[in-house]
Amino acid sequence: MPAAIAALRGGGDPVWIFAYGSLMWSADIAYAEARPALLYGYHRSFCLYSYDYRGTRERPGLVLGLDRGGACWGLALRLDEQARAAALDRIWAREMSGGGVYEMRRLTARSGGAALPVYAFVVRRDHPDYAGPLSLEQKARMILGAAGRRGTCRAYLASTLRHLDRLGLVDRPLRRLAERVAALAPSDAGAAGAE
Repeated sequence: MPAAIAALRGGGDPVWIFAYGSLMWSADIAYAEARPALLYGYHRSFCLYSYDYRGTRERPGLVLGLDRGGACWGLALRLDEQARAAALDRIWAREMSGGGVYEMRRLTARSGGAALPVYAFVVRRDHPDYAGPLSLEQKARMILGAAGRRGTCRAYLASTLRHLDRLGLVDRPLRRLAERVAALAPSDAGAAGAE
């Protein structure tokens, strides 16, 4: 963990983490507040190969990353001050266990009409697990057929959309992707599974 991130453990200003994927529903950390937030300059995308959680080496899956360009609705989670050090350690271990595919950056989101400083894990495009700009068709076919030890890619996609819907947040590209996956599927049997 870089010194600048480790220094956040000690207190001072509130620490907000921007959640855009499974952190929205499975954060596994103590947080004191959650707010819908809009992050400009980045978008949610199935842009990372998964060889374990949602795929295998023989049949890679895709997982979400926060990639450059566009905008992204998500949740800003304010870490509980009493458990901040443990929460930062847990988030760091969770997000950075993939061999450095992410970089934790301080960015500015908008929440309730005001600027909100957040920390977000953004994709490193120079990492070998970065899938790059795949077409809608390529993504849909990979998501439809991949499964790993955490479940299917299709269930992960469905869970992300379900949680965005519960929050009243819209992600049209993700919705189009889900529609294409459904159109390619021989039945709806693959939509179920672990989140």
